[in-house]
Amino acid sequence: MILIADDNADVRRMIRSLIKDDDTEIIEAADGGEAIDAYETHHPEWVLMDINMRPIDGLTAMRSILEKDPNARVIIVSQHQDSRTRDTAVAMGAHAFVGKSDLMQLHNFIAREAA
Repeated sequence: MILIADDNADVRRMIRSLIKDDDTEIIEAADGGEAIDAYETHHPEWVLMDINMRPIDGLTAMRSILEKDPNARVIIVSQHQDSRTRDTAVAMGAHAFVGKSDLMQLHNFIAREAA
């Protein structure tokens, strides 16, 4: 199971279409609070988390998820691809960081980890 957390429904659809062959079940959240709730309910294998969401941003949601489950695998998926943002996300516990400009990396990363 994969959880896609992004406040933009079009982006969620695009990510879903890229990874639909990687996992049979995909759930979605429109903000960090929904992502936290969905993780607690479903315990997905992967969380694909945007950063810039309201009212709870993706880094805050990731921190909350990791506090409850240090083994959670969160991939930050963001349009903010600068090294500071990337380094901060990884330092906070992100399993990986993928820029929205290269979403094919998600499919490749998930497929490689599943092998």
